[in-house]
Amino acid sequence: MEFLKIVGSGNDFVVVDNRKNLIKNRKKLAIKLCDRKFGVGADGLLFLEKSKVADFKMRIFNPDGSEAEMCGNGLRCILRFINEKSISKKKKLNIETKAGILDGEIKGRDIKVKIKILENPILNIEIPIDNQKITGHFINTGVPHTIIFVDNVEDVDLSTVGPKIRYNKILGKNGTNVDWVEIVKNGYIKIRTYERGVEGETLSCGTGAVASAIITSLTYRMPSPINVITKSKEILKVYFEKNFEKIYLEGKTFYTFKGEWIEN
Repeated sequence: MEFLKIVGSGNDFVVVDNRKNLIKNRKKLAIKLCDRKFGVGADGLLFLEKSKVADFKMRIFNPDGSEAEMCGNGLRCILRFINEKSISKKKKLNIETKAGILDGEIKGRDIKVKIKILENPILNIEIPIDNQKITGHFINTGVPHTIIFVDNVEDVDLSTVGPKIRYNKILGKNGTNVDWVEIVKNGYIKIRTYERGVEGETLSCGTGAVASAIITSLTYRMPSPINVITKSKEILKVYFEKNFEKIYLEGKTFYTFKGEWIEN
Protein backbone atom coordinates (compact mmCIF):
# COMPACT_ATOMS: atom_id res chain seq x y z
CA MET A 1 0.00 0.00 0.00
CA GLU A 2 1.52 3.32 -1.09
CA PHE A 3 1.35 6.35 1.17
CA LEU A 4 2.69 9.89 1.31
CA LYS A 5 3.96 11.65 4.43
CA ILE A 6 2.80 15.28 4.48
CA VAL A 7 3.35 17.85 7.23
CA GLY A 8 1.30 20.94 7.95
CA SER A 9 3.19 23.35 10.23
CA GLY A 10 4.66 20.47 12.24
CA ASN A 11 1.42 18.44 12.31
CA ASP A 12 2.44 15.26 10.43
CA PHE A 13 0.15 12.86 8.60
CA VAL A 14 0.29 9.62 6.66
CA VAL A 15 -2.02 10.04 3.66
CA VAL A 16 -3.57 7.17 1.70
CA ASP A 17 -5.73 7.07 -1.43
CA ASN A 18 -8.74 4.95 -0.47
CA ARG A 19 -11.11 5.97 -3.26
CA LYS A 20 -11.55 2.30 -4.23
CA ASN A 21 -12.55 1.55 -0.61
CA LEU A 22 -10.04 -1.30 -0.35
CA ILE A 23 -9.12 -0.46 3.24
CA LYS A 24 -11.94 -1.47 5.56
CA ASN A 25 -10.38 -1.55 9.03
CA ARG A 26 -9.21 2.05 9.17
CA LYS A 27 -8.90 2.07 12.96
CA LYS A 28 -6.48 -0.86 13.03
CA LEU A 29 -4.35 0.60 10.25
CA ALA A 30 -4.18 3.99 11.95
CA ILE A 31 -2.88 2.46 15.18
CA LYS A 32 -0.16 0.63 13.24
CA LEU A 33 0.95 3.38 10.88
CA CYS A 34 0.92 6.24 13.40
CA ASP A 35 3.18 4.34 15.81
CA ARG A 36 6.52 6.16 15.87
CA LYS A 37 8.56 3.06 16.74
CA PHE A 38 7.00 0.19 14.78
CA GLY A 39 5.09 2.15 12.14
CA VAL A 40 5.63 5.21 9.97
CA GLY A 41 4.88 7.67 12.76
CA ALA A 42 2.30 10.43 12.52
CA ASP A 43 -0.22 12.58 14.37
CA GLY A 44 -2.94 11.03 12.23
CA LEU A 45 -3.84 8.86 9.25
CA LEU A 46 -5.79 10.56 6.45
CA PHE A 47 -7.91 8.70 3.92
CA LEU A 48 -8.89 10.30 0.61
CA GLU A 49 -12.23 8.78 -0.38
CA LYS A 50 -15.04 9.30 -2.88
CA SER A 51 -17.90 11.64 -2.04
CA LYS A 52 -21.43 11.96 -3.41
CA VAL A 53 -21.78 15.56 -2.22
CA ALA A 54 -18.31 17.10 -2.74
CA ASP A 55 -15.20 16.71 -4.87
CA PHE A 56 -13.70 14.29 -2.34
CA LYS A 57 -14.15 13.02 1.21
CA MET A 58 -11.55 13.11 4.00
CA ARG A 59 -11.57 10.73 6.93
CA ILE A 60 -9.02 11.14 9.69
CA PHE A 61 -8.03 8.63 12.35
CA ASN A 62 -5.94 9.44 15.42
CA PRO A 63 -2.99 7.34 16.68
CA ASP A 64 -5.31 5.69 19.24
CA GLY A 65 -7.63 4.55 16.44
CA SER A 66 -10.42 7.02 17.18
CA GLU A 67 -11.93 8.93 14.27
CA ALA A 68 -11.87 12.73 14.40
CA GLU A 69 -14.67 14.84 12.98
CA MET A 70 -12.24 17.23 11.31
CA CYS A 71 -8.68 18.48 11.30
CA GLY A 72 -7.60 21.82 9.90
CA ASN A 73 -4.00 20.86 9.14
CA GLY A 74 -5.17 17.46 7.95
CA LEU A 75 -7.52 19.13 5.49
CA ARG A 76 -4.65 21.25 4.19
CA CYS A 77 -2.43 18.18 3.86
CA ILE A 78 -5.01 16.13 1.97
CA LEU A 79 -5.34 18.97 -0.54
CA ARG A 80 -1.56 18.90 -0.97
CA PHE A 81 -1.85 15.11 -1.48
CA ILE A 82 -4.45 15.59 -4.22
CA ASN A 83 -2.15 18.06 -5.94
CA GLU A 84 1.03 15.96 -5.60
CA LYS A 85 -0.70 12.84 -6.96
CA SER A 86 -2.33 14.83 -9.82
CA ILE A 87 -5.70 13.42 -8.78
CA SER A 88 -7.39 16.66 -9.79
CA LYS A 89 -6.27 19.64 -11.85
CA LYS A 90 -8.56 21.97 -9.89
CA LYS A 91 -6.89 24.41 -7.50
CA LYS A 92 -10.13 25.07 -5.63
CA LEU A 93 -11.86 22.02 -4.20
CA ASN A 94 -14.55 21.19 -1.65
CA ILE A 95 -13.99 18.33 0.74
CA GLU A 96 -16.58 16.38 2.68
CA THR A 97 -15.76 15.86 6.37
CA LYS A 98 -17.74 14.74 9.39
CA ALA A 99 -17.91 18.45 10.30
CA GLY A 100 -19.48 19.37 6.96
CA ILE A 101 -18.29 20.29 3.48
CA LEU A 102 -15.30 22.64 3.54
CA ASP A 103 -13.62 24.59 0.75
CA GLY A 104 -9.91 24.61 0.05
CA GLU A 105 -7.50 26.37 -2.26
CA ILE A 106 -4.11 25.05 -3.39
CA LYS A 107 -1.44 27.71 -3.86
CA GLY A 108 1.72 25.64 -4.21
CA ARG A 109 2.99 24.75 -0.75
CA ASP A 110 0.55 27.22 0.78
CA ILE A 111 -2.89 25.73 1.33
CA LYS A 112 -5.90 27.78 2.40
CA VAL A 113 -9.06 26.17 3.82
CA LYS A 114 -12.40 27.41 5.07
CA ILE A 115 -13.29 26.55 8.67
CA LYS A 116 -16.72 26.66 10.30
CA ILE A 117 -17.82 27.30 13.87
CA LEU A 118 -20.31 24.53 14.64
CA GLU A 119 -21.91 25.98 17.77
CA ASN A 120 -21.93 29.24 19.69
CA PRO A 121 -18.74 29.76 21.73
CA ILE A 122 -19.06 29.71 25.51
CA LEU A 123 -16.84 32.23 27.28
CA ASN A 124 -15.52 32.34 30.84
CA ILE A 125 -16.13 28.77 31.98
CA GLU A 126 -14.80 28.04 35.47
CA ILE A 127 -13.03 24.67 35.18
CA PRO A 128 -12.28 22.90 38.49
CA ILE A 129 -8.70 21.57 38.57
CA ASP A 130 -6.90 20.38 41.73
CA ASN A 131 -8.91 22.43 44.24
CA GLN A 132 -8.72 25.55 42.09
CA LYS A 133 -10.59 26.95 39.11
CA ILE A 134 -9.14 27.84 35.73
CA THR A 135 -10.99 30.15 33.36
CA GLY A 136 -11.46 28.65 29.92
CA HIS A 137 -13.42 29.42 26.76
CA PHE A 138 -15.11 26.69 24.72
CA ILE A 139 -15.51 26.68 20.93
CA ASN A 140 -16.13 24.01 18.29
CA THR A 141 -14.21 24.64 15.04
CA GLY A 142 -14.95 21.22 13.62
CA VAL A 143 -13.70 19.59 16.81
CA PRO A 144 -14.10 20.94 20.38
CA HIS A 145 -11.42 23.22 21.81
CA THR A 146 -11.00 24.84 25.21
CA ILE A 147 -8.91 28.01 25.15
CA ILE A 148 -6.94 29.19 28.19
CA PHE A 149 -5.05 32.50 28.18
CA VAL A 150 -1.68 32.62 29.95
CA ASP A 151 1.19 35.11 30.24
CA ASN A 152 3.74 32.64 28.85
CA VAL A 153 2.81 29.39 27.09
CA GLU A 154 6.28 27.96 27.75
CA ASP A 155 5.58 27.95 31.48
CA VAL A 156 2.62 25.57 31.13
CA ASP A 157 3.16 22.03 32.46
CA LEU A 158 1.12 20.71 29.55
CA SER A 159 1.65 16.99 30.14
CA THR A 160 0.27 17.29 33.68
CA VAL A 161 -2.59 19.76 33.34
CA GLY A 162 -3.57 18.83 29.77
CA PRO A 163 -5.29 15.52 30.59
CA LYS A 164 -7.11 17.06 33.56
CA ILE A 165 -8.82 19.56 31.28
CA ARG A 166 -9.12 17.28 28.26
CA TYR A 167 -11.26 14.79 30.23
CA ASN A 168 -13.06 17.30 32.47
CA LYS A 169 -16.77 16.44 32.48
CA ILE A 170 -17.81 20.08 32.58
CA LEU A 171 -16.55 20.38 28.98
CA GLY A 172 -18.65 17.54 27.55
CA LYS A 173 -18.72 13.75 27.55
CA ASN A 174 -16.48 13.39 24.48
CA GLY A 175 -13.69 15.53 25.92
CA THR A 176 -11.91 18.47 24.38
CA ASN A 177 -8.67 19.61 22.83
CA VAL A 178 -6.92 22.20 25.00
CA ASP A 179 -5.06 25.29 23.75
CA TRP A 180 -2.98 27.65 25.86
CA VAL A 181 -2.73 31.10 24.26
CA GLU A 182 -0.24 33.90 24.83
CA ILE A 183 -0.89 37.35 23.39
CA VAL A 184 2.40 38.38 21.74
CA LYS A 185 1.31 41.69 20.20
CA ASN A 186 -1.53 42.98 18.08
CA GLY A 187 -2.07 40.50 15.25
CA TYR A 188 0.11 37.77 16.80
CA ILE A 189 -0.58 35.03 19.32
CA LYS A 190 1.41 31.99 20.40
CA ILE A 191 -0.24 28.66 21.20
CA ARG A 192 0.46 25.19 22.56
CA THR A 193 -2.07 22.42 22.07
CA TYR A 194 -2.92 19.17 23.85
CA GLU A 195 -4.79 17.04 21.31
CA ARG A 196 -7.30 14.35 22.18
CA GLY A 197 -6.71 11.12 20.24
CA VAL A 198 -3.00 11.90 20.16
CA GLU A 199 -3.21 12.31 23.95
CA GLY A 200 -0.30 14.67 24.08
CA GLU A 201 1.15 17.87 22.67
CA THR A 202 1.44 18.31 18.92
CA LEU A 203 3.68 20.80 17.12
CA SER A 204 0.65 22.40 15.50
CA CYS A 205 -3.14 22.15 15.34
CA GLY A 206 -5.15 23.83 12.59
CA THR A 207 -8.54 23.84 14.26
CA GLY A 208 -6.79 24.88 17.47
CA ALA A 209 -5.18 27.83 15.69
CA VAL A 210 -8.57 28.94 14.39
CA ALA A 211 -10.25 28.38 17.76
CA SER A 212 -7.55 30.39 19.53
CA ALA A 213 -7.75 33.23 17.01
CA ILE A 214 -11.54 33.49 17.22
CA ILE A 215 -11.60 33.44 21.02
CA THR A 216 -8.78 36.02 21.07
CA SER A 217 -10.85 38.25 18.80
CA LEU A 218 -13.94 37.83 20.97
CA THR A 219 -12.07 38.39 24.23
CA TYR A 220 -9.46 41.00 23.31
CA ARG A 221 -11.08 42.54 20.19
CA MET A 222 -8.07 41.61 18.07
CA PRO A 223 -8.92 42.16 14.39
CA SER A 224 -8.36 39.87 11.41
CA PRO A 225 -5.94 38.56 10.30
CA ILE A 226 -4.35 36.91 13.31
CA ASN A 227 -0.97 35.19 12.96
CA VAL A 228 -0.74 32.09 15.12
CA ILE A 229 2.76 31.01 16.17
CA THR A 230 2.70 27.25 16.69
CA LYS A 231 4.98 25.02 18.76
CA SER A 232 6.90 24.20 15.56
CA LYS A 233 7.55 27.96 15.12
CA GLU A 234 5.61 27.87 11.83
CA ILE A 235 2.99 30.60 11.54
CA LEU A 236 -0.60 29.86 10.57
CA LYS A 237 -2.70 32.78 9.40
CA VAL A 238 -6.37 33.01 10.36
CA TYR A 239 -8.68 35.38 8.44
CA PHE A 240 -12.28 36.09 9.40
CA GLU A 241 -15.16 38.50 8.88
CA LYS A 242 -16.61 40.48 11.78
CA ASN A 243 -19.57 38.11 12.16
CA PHE A 244 -17.34 35.02 11.66
CA GLU A 245 -19.50 33.88 8.75
CA LYS A 246 -16.34 33.23 6.74
CA ILE A 247 -13.19 31.96 8.44
CA TYR A 248 -10.02 30.85 6.64
CA LEU A 249 -6.87 29.05 7.76
CA GLU A 250 -3.71 29.33 5.65
CA GLY A 251 -0.19 27.99 6.00
CA LYS A 252 2.60 25.99 4.44
CA THR A 253 2.60 22.24 3.84
CA PHE A 254 5.60 19.97 3.36
CA TYR A 255 5.63 16.77 1.29
CA THR A 256 8.43 14.89 3.04
CA PHE A 257 8.45 11.39 1.53
CA LYS A 258 6.48 8.54 0.02
CA GLY A 259 6.66 4.88 0.89
CA GLU A 260 5.03 1.47 0.79
CA TRP A 261 3.50 -0.09 3.88
CA ILE A 262 4.12 -3.83 4.05
CA GLU A 263 1.53 -5.58 6.21
CA ASN A 264 3.15 -7.82 8.84
